Amino acid sequence: MGDSVAYIGEGDNVGKRLVDHDVKKDFWDEVVIITSKDANPTSAHVRYLESRLVRIAKTVGRVSLENVQGPTGGADLPEADASDMDYFIEQVRILMPVLGYDIFRGRAASAPERAVKTAGQGTLGLDDMTVDSPQFHLQTTKDIDAQAQVIDGEFTVLEGFIVSAMMRSSGKQSESTARQFENRSLQHGELMKSAVTLDGGSLARLAKDVVYSSPSAAASVVLGRASSNGRIEWVAESGLSYGTWEMSQAEA
Repeated sequence: MGDSVAYIGEGDNVGKRLVDHDVKKDFWDEVVIITSKDANPTSAHVRYLESRLVRIAKTVGRVSLENVQGPTGGADLPEADASDMDYFIEQVRILMPVLGYDIFRGRAASAPERAVKTAGQGTLGLDDMTVDSPQFHLQTTKDIDAQAQVIDGEFTVLEGFIVSAMMRSSGKQSESTARQFENRSLQHGELMKSAVTLDGGSLARLAKDVVYSSPSAAASVVLGRASSNGRIEWVAESGLSYGTWEMSQAEA
């Protein structure tokens, strides 16, 4: 989803809106329609949902939004109605990853934005999402200093920490290791799109969270290697390795 583009909108006649968007927007090839099982939501409720979902997507920052202006609306909802709509949003955020869309999944893109406030309606916290693990650290004598955490079921390398700015080949490699190095190099290239190179050029600071399929993939890219055993190399402050923690969770 790193280079994906999305648009969030609302409308009474969805078919007409889709035809209109198809004419004016050429970036999209899929659509997700969110409806209610009853006719209770009013136009004010729907504008509230649209506004909050746009804010969440922008704050999480996993996709670029085509929404030129931030939508308005929902500020005058009674407290009980706003609470009902926030519950609706929670359900949307659970359902979308199941469908394969991570637009609302993850932490806020930067710490100051991790609570999204809308005038008159309190706070919709973005750190209320499921944090499934302690923070794990990966440090080396070469000044790499990264932290990661399982958030919403995803192994997430956290923003603000130091990673390798380059991939380091060990020289002569077997064919399988060479393929692995190539794959990790591609992942490292994606990582560097979310990082700022530091003085000297060998290190970089992450500007946003980055999600990986496994702790080993994350460790390899953070260290700039073809392979690493992330189950051992990621260690919590308590001294517990990721692998040991994962086993304890399975037993529990």
